[in-house]
Amino acid sequence: QVQLVESGGGLVQAGGSLRLSCAASGRTFSSYAMGWFRQAPGKEREFVAGIRSGGDTMYSDSVKGRFTISRDNAKNTVVLQMNSLNPEDTAVYYCAVRNRQWPSLVPGNWDYWGQGTQVTVSS
Repeated sequence: QVQLVESGGGLVQAGGSLRLSCAASGRTFSSYAMGWFRQAPGKEREFVAGIRSGGDTMYSDSVKGRFTISRDNAKNTVVLQMNSLNPEDTAVYYCAVRNRQWPSLVPGNWDYWGQGTQVTVSS
């Protein structure tokens, strides 16, 4: 059974940093895309960052230059380093895995999801 478990969320002041981690289990994910989405209250789930099996990355315009996604295929983990956080980054962040090499901007194209971790940025 595939399981994704996020950790690292919390409360941080504007301008601060957080590091989210996602541990995947139940199968090997080295050949598949991994990514992060977020959902703020009253808003739709949106793509944040994705990483191809080979390491190519993609980011939403809103986080480009501030967030960095990385993966460790040997450990089946994906990490999202978030710097220069602002209140607009406040949301529940979800880890996801897609049964394809390339990430997708569309939540419905991803196959497995974590339970989410709350990130709150105070002004």
